Amino acid sequence: MSRNPTTRKPPSAAMHAADAHDRIRVFGARVNNLKDVSLEIPKRRLTVFTGVSGSGKSSLVFDTIAAESQRLINETYSSFVQGFMPTLARPEVDVLEGLTTAIIVDQERMGASARSTVGTATDANAMLRILFSRLGQPHIGPPSAFAFNVPSVKATGVITVERGESQAVKQTFTRAGGMCPRCEGMGSINDIDLAQLYDDSKSLNEGALSIPGYSMEGWYGRIYRGCGFFDPDKPIRKYTRRELHDLLHKEPTRIKVDGVNLTYAGLIPSIQKSFLSKDVDTLQPHVRAFVERAVTFTTCPDCGGTRLSEAARSSRIGKVNIADACAMQISDLAKWVRGLDEPSVAPLLEALGATLDSFVEIGLGYLSLDRPTGTLSGGEAQRTKMIRHLGSSLTDVTYVFDEPTIGLHPHDIQRMNELLLRLRDKGNTVLVVEHKPEAIAIADHVIDLGPGAGAAGGAVCFEGSVEALRASGTLTGRHFDDRASLKKKLRKPAGQLQIRGAKLHNLRDVSVDIPLGVLVVVTGVAGSGKSSLIHGCLPASAGVVAVDQAPIRGSRRSNPATYTGLLDPIRNAFAKANGVKPALFSANSEGACPSCNGAGVIFTDLGPMASVTTVCDECEGKRFQASVLEHRLGGRDISEVLAMPVTEATEFFGAGPAKVPAAHAILQRLADVGLGYLSLGQPLTTLSGGERQRLKLATHMGEKGGIYVLDEPTTGLHLADVEQLLGLLDRLVDAGKSVVVIEHHQAVMAHADWIIDLGPGAGHEGGKVVFEGTPAQLVAARSTLTGRHLADYVGA
Repeated sequence: MSRNPTTRKPPSAAMHAADAHDRIRVFGARVNNLKDVSLEIPKRRLTVFTGVSGSGKSSLVFDTIAAESQRLINETYSSFVQGFMPTLARPEVDVLEGLTTAIIVDQERMGASARSTVGTATDANAMLRILFSRLGQPHIGPPSAFAFNVPSVKATGVITVERGESQAVKQTFTRAGGMCPRCEGMGSINDIDLAQLYDDSKSLNEGALSIPGYSMEGWYGRIYRGCGFFDPDKPIRKYTRRELHDLLHKEPTRIKVDGVNLTYAGLIPSIQKSFLSKDVDTLQPHVRAFVERAVTFTTCPDCGGTRLSEAARSSRIGKVNIADACAMQISDLAKWVRGLDEPSVAPLLEALGATLDSFVEIGLGYLSLDRPTGTLSGGEAQRTKMIRHLGSSLTDVTYVFDEPTIGLHPHDIQRMNELLLRLRDKGNTVLVVEHKPEAIAIADHVIDLGPGAGAAGGAVCFEGSVEALRASGTLTGRHFDDRASLKKKLRKPAGQLQIRGAKLHNLRDVSVDIPLGVLVVVTGVAGSGKSSLIHGCLPASAGVVAVDQAPIRGSRRSNPATYTGLLDPIRNAFAKANGVKPALFSANSEGACPSCNGAGVIFTDLGPMASVTTVCDECEGKRFQASVLEHRLGGRDISEVLAMPVTEATEFFGAGPAKVPAAHAILQRLADVGLGYLSLGQPLTTLSGGERQRLKLATHMGEKGGIYVLDEPTTGLHLADVEQLLGLLDRLVDAGKSVVVIEHHQAVMAHADWIIDLGPGAGHEGGKVVFEGTPAQLVAARSTLTGRHLADYVGA
């Protein structure tokens, strides 16, 4: 599909030269698995990118087009400003023309800050604070007086005043903030178990501290030995009251150790700053385990968890204070705002009402503004980010979406489609990576990548309209109108798991029996209570293996082999076959190439410019020392094994001299979830969202448990791959497992043995079981939203 980037159609006499730039032109894209891709994307249109998971969609849209747009924008800032921004390398592409400002709306979770809420992440909270500062009675101050992120401050200082002659005048300055002074705007207070911080029978030099990272071998040891506040050789239980106070509670203090200026702080202020100021879920696993072990969180008794000071809670509009407003379901808050009739703030009320209505339109009306952003799912986070852009005055920008239908019931997809079309109709270019046929159907232009995944993908298979895609012979075209049929033979339950009186979040005293030994699908609109019922109410003693949508984290040194634990039996097999240590076969340990430290590439920092990445000359990107590569297993060295795709490695470790049963079992699970094309050493940073989800699924399949709970396993799956997933679910059930799937995809519903449908709506309009039974009974009754959509899907 090569085109000459220098050729241009001469503009017609009626067309202005500026109007000729109506396309984004990509020539020779080679990022990740893209094979010299060249194409043209129409501007001010909705273009959907399709293809199997791993075909190169994200590499083209996010890593090439959006990444280059952001890099070029960053280069417009001064060198000083660029020094504070991440350096972005130019994507591997020959020519990129016609780019506009790219706004990425992805599925990354929002807000590592514990003070980030749905209200602060959008403009809604700011507008609500202004509203209460104008209309609230009694009047307590400006908008900052209602902000839980702003403390009240009082300070005294001297200013110079010009009154004929200069004179110094003493003044007292105050700033009214809404932060609760007890919990500092966190909504909860914590109690720290000192026994988890140290062993008081030991001295500091004997390793008394048990806090992650607090080793006496590094900076902390230097500080504790040189601060002079206590004897590091004395057991902590023998400390005086003053010494114990300095160890635990001393505020940050400047000290000098061996002529170097350092800061000493007690253990508790240090833990508060380094661990407890962040969302616990974003911490590294070992740090999170320490926090959960050592810290007990309770609701702040002063503010009742609202995060706000007493003054902020005392000011009301009618009978509602700002804490009440933020705790309301957004759909109810929108009605309350529309009921306020105050001409002095009419424009503010209109803007706030429009923002709240956008939440409802986008299917998030069940949230509240005080909901922490760290608790939102990937789909909820993506839709919350959309709120910012719906009312934006920007036009002629490029919006990039990563599967915006994730987490949406078929009933809500139509509303999402309308929002995407509204963004397009404002004069913007909308690029969407998507698998759902309902979302692909609204495209002005479709670009299908493939034909396969990984090394078998990376090429453009089709460009054109949706109708032309249907008629094409591509994998997407052939499966576009696929519809699953209801399963004729259903399995018989082997027992029941009872849930009684569930009241978590919006659940309304729900009692339900979950059949065991069969495939159970839990359905309902977003916010109806599915996750609350299954993740929150299943008894811990039931042996549940939960595969949720939390993103897997990993650096570019992490790969499928390290993440799944596959590398351990492989290293041990190499070590046993060659009579050496297993650590030699780790690129992060003794076997690493000394030149690139096992990274395979060398990063050259060019100051304010983007750093340059080059393949290591010594190991040629293999990451290992040359002496390590002399050791072989089954005729292959460790770098050749890590370069194998999963399918080849499954055969390699399944029989013959390289037979390793432990490795073969893990590889078989990777193949079962459809990742047979991945190479064992491929960096996790290059995997798509769907690939990461299935990698997590394969890892959890090795855990021992009788009940598997899967949260939207069709995320990131192509139409053609859903059938393979259904086969995997069947194999799990046939192996004696009970499988519970939270899902919106109609094909999975049709394949279920039993369906539990929650609703009828979202938030306080949901939280009830509206149907229990077989898919055929649900279709026949058509009594719920899910039933009507499933009936349409199967053609009943």
